[in-house]
Formats: sequence, C-alpha cells, structure tokens
Amino acid sequence: MAGEGDAAKNLEAQTVEIATGPRNPTLSAKDAERMGQPRIQGQPRISGMTRREAMLELLRVGGVAAGAAGLGVWLSERSSRPVPEQAAQARRDHRVAADAAWPQMTVVQNGEPRALAAQAIANLGGMSRFISKQDVVVLKPNIAWDRTPEQAANTNPDLVAEVVRQCWQAGARRVIVTDVSCGEPQRCFHRSGIEAAARAEGAEVILPDPDRFREVDLGGVVLKSWPVFAPFLDADKVINLPIAKHHVLTGATLGMKNWYGILGGERNRLHQQIHQSLVDLANFMLPTLTFMDCYRVLLRNGPTGGNPEDAVLKKTLVAGTDPVAIDAYVAKAYWNLDADKMPYLAMAAARGLGTVDFAAINIKVSQLA
Repeated sequence: MAGEGDAAKNLEAQTVEIATGPRNPTLSAKDAERMGQPRIQGQPRISGMTRREAMLELLRVGGVAAGAAGLGVWLSERSSRPVPEQAAQARRDHRVAADAAWPQMTVVQNGEPRALAAQAIANLGGMSRFISKQDVVVLKPNIAWDRTPEQAANTNPDLVAEVVRQCWQAGARRVIVTDVSCGEPQRCFHRSGIEAAARAEGAEVILPDPDRFREVDLGGVVLKSWPVFAPFLDADKVINLPIAKHHVLTGATLGMKNWYGILGGERNRLHQQIHQSLVDLANFMLPTLTFMDCYRVLLRNGPTGGNPEDAVLKKTLVAGTDPVAIDAYVAKAYWNLDADKMPYLAMAAARGLGTVDFAAINIKVSQLA
C-alpha cells in the first residue's frame, strides 16, 4: 500500500502527458508515419482508424501496446472540447457545472488502483473542482457480493480508498462509503476489502440498515414510490464507483446498473423492465463523478462471478462526468455491445443524461510508467 501511495504522489514522472486539440475523425498516413514503428504483433492498428475505433482499441489491447502505438496521444490530439449545456433538472442532481477547459472522460492505464485514481482525478481538473469544503460526500462502490478483489465482483478496495483520500484533501466534511448489498452485508463489506480500506482512510462505512430507508417518489416511468437508503438522499455530492462486469440479463453491468444499490425493497422486480428501470434510476441519481473500475474486468459469469479465471487484469480506469458515455464505451470495448443491444443507453441519452457517442466527447488518456 505504501508503494502505491508514493506512486500516486509522483505521477508527473510516471505519466505520458497528453495535449488536447481540435478533433480529426481519422488518422492520416502522415500521422501514422509520425507514430514511428509499423504495427507489431500485439499492438493496435491505428492507420485509417476513426476516433471511435481507436478508443475501442485502447481498452481492448491494454495500455502497454496502446502506448507503443501512440493511441493515447493520437486520441487526445483529436479530442473535441465540450459545449456547455444547461443541466437538466433531476430529483437528486449532484453534477457540477461543465468546464470546457477539462475533459469529460479520461482513460488511465498501466498502474495500480490508487495511482490510476489519482491520475484520473488530476486529468479531470482535481477533486477540488468537484468537492467543496464542508461537503457531505457519499461514495457508492459495488459491494454486492461476498467475493474477494481477485474475483472482480466488487469494486477494487484500493480505488475506493484513494477516492476517499482525495475527497478529504478537497475539504469534505464527511466521507461516507456505503452500498445496499445483494448478499449478507457484513460478509460482503468485509470480504471485498472495502470496509477496511475505506476506514483506513477515515471514511464512515455504513452498512444497510432497514430503519434508514425512506420512501421516495422517484418520478420514473416504471419506478414510482420506492425505499431509498437515506445516506444517498442526504448527500451534497455522490460519486459512483462501479466495476465493469458481465451480466446475464443486460450483457454487462456498469455505472447506471450500480444505482440498484441505493434501493431497498424487492429489487428483483426491477428486472422485469430492467432497461426502463435503469433509466429511471439514472434520472433520479445524477452523480458528481463516475469511476469505472476496469482494473480487473469480469468478462464472463457475472454479476456474481466466483472463478478468478473469468476475470482479466486490464489495469485500467475510465472516469468522467458523462455516465452514459462511460457505460457505452466500456460495454462496446469489452463486450462489443452497442446501444441497440443495451436499450437503456439510448433511452438515457434521450432523457438528456449523456451521450452514447463516446467518440464525440473530449477525452484525455494517460499511460502510467
């Protein structure tokens, strides 16, 4: 742990710094020549790629090969600036104002979870851009299952710990880590490693308590009145920390699916109209930030997992302010799932919650040495 903390403090020496510039949707022959070496086995193909294709190749091949081919630099040089829009009204809207000086999404690769998180936060403008002094901040990792980090069914505990630390540094008054587990909460919080890691950084770890749910009108198409765990209702800022996993019903469980963990009641009923339920929840709980844990990705037999062989070590973190773009990007990269196969993505975009066109937003890519 100490080694990771030291690494996070010295990121300038470890990071390939990326400049941003005007978007150019394809890679010219001149650009390809400027990248240097021709493609070797295991490296991504970049000549003739669209920006969308290059982004997908970045996650699929991993950071080392992508870095060798110059994908991160090429993507960031062709990254368009966001156009600030008036935020749509929502029942719990924890977003901060858009700032064209900073990317909407960042991809960080080739590091341990703490270093990945620290660099992602720096790329997005620093935690003080999102957390104000005296804020009550609630972190929502996935702590659904009685699994170890190696099984990749829950969010990596070191990622959670680093985000807690950064919130304190930004001046938060309280930092709370909680989830409404699917399994027995004490076992899930303990075996995931999240309880110990979060408490070591001074966070309040709150297990679900039947007496702390409040009936709330979610204002959704499917979700009307439903019990919501009180810490999520009382927060000034909410940070979503899902892990990228396979799911038998939706193909993948990502950021918006992670909001099931704010609800009590008979959540299995939501699977009957799962895509509309996901959009209703996403429209109710708009996060300040989303950190998509792709350090280990559960590619098969999700969401519960159990066999470490179903998880692949990617050492990647995708973070940002557009939850729809992040879900769309990771779903396409790891499971080849488009919006037509995951209807909730297009439905969420139609509600004004983000964009499925992840290649159109401003992105910054960092490779840690």
